[in-house]
Amino acid sequence: MANTAKNTYQPDYAVTPGEVLGHELELRNMSRTELAKRTGLSEKHIIAILKGKGTVIITPETALKLERALGMPVEYWLNLEALYQETRARLAEEVQLEKDLGWLKRIPVNAMAKMGWLQKHKDKRQQLEEVLRFFGIASVEQWDNIWSKVAVAYRQHNKHEIFPEAVSAWLRQGELEAANIACQPYNKPAFRQALDAIRALTAETDPAHFVPALQQRCAQAGVAVVFIPWLPKTGVSGATRWVNSDKAIIQLSLRYKTNDHLWFTFFHEAGHILLHGKKELFIESANGMDGEKEEQANSFAEQELLPKKAFTNFATQAPFSKAAICQFAQEVGIDPGIVVGQLQHKKLLPLTHCNDLKVRYQWSHK
Repeated sequence: MANTAKNTYQPDYAVTPGEVLGHELELRNMSRTELAKRTGLSEKHIIAILKGKGTVIITPETALKLERALGMPVEYWLNLEALYQETRARLAEEVQLEKDLGWLKRIPVNAMAKMGWLQKHKDKRQQLEEVLRFFGIASVEQWDNIWSKVAVAYRQHNKHEIFPEAVSAWLRQGELEAANIACQPYNKPAFRQALDAIRALTAETDPAHFVPALQQRCAQAGVAVVFIPWLPKTGVSGATRWVNSDKAIIQLSLRYKTNDHLWFTFFHEAGHILLHGKKELFIESANGMDGEKEEQANSFAEQELLPKKAFTNFATQAPFSKAAICQFAQEVGIDPGIVVGQLQHKKLLPLTHCNDLKVRYQWSHK
């Protein structure tokens, strides 16, 4: 069977029409001054063509003049110009592509494909296009325009190796899933009231029960709550941001897999929504974001989960038995694991003690 495959040659350099024109003038022993006189073009214009200056070197009008002066058809000059511009654009694209492929290495593609966020491709260029579609951007250049806040935040915290690009992928998946949650316009009093009802859900141990109820109550107040598995090189446990003035997103990763971390993170993010501005992005990560606003959100979460006066009185009863912890949790209407987490956080209980009172979660992969 005959081989019908065609070999296409793609040069790694671009020949300007001016180089060809210079060669033709040498063959004819014609000066650029004479060519200017024969074509009616200025000598300055001829020099610009010879040196390859200008966005479009050979226009149809110029090609017609060269045909009459040199006897070489219009199509010849226009084809030279088209080939030059095409090669020039392709070479520039390849340079940019090589740079962008380096960026692609910082995207956890394998983990994202495993979770069904995007398709996996063997070809790196196809994979780059797939990732750009996932982010909803035309090129890597636009990534920084959209996710600059993430990049700035993580340049300031280097305790752990975290890639802003991976964090942005996690946030982007949260955006996509939050878009499918219909919310009422944000209402601050309604959200505050919803949190009081949500606190009772902390005693629930089955996510199949408390997650839909949590999402429904928040959506009625204008807040979309999404659970997105954390990605490698992110270290995130939660995030808060606003889609617009009427809709906020609380995004949770279950990174620590226990109910004390889950609920503290949720109420921490809720604190950001109630206490802070709508133009800000808050990310809770392994790099430990600090600052007054983080402290305010921490205090809000602590007070919501465990009323300060009651917890302070209980804290004086050290050492803590499991029975005492369970009794106190029942009195304040919260799961014992959350009490254990707060005691450990305040260094009133060793990190190795009473962890069996915590509820552990794991992601189910469909």
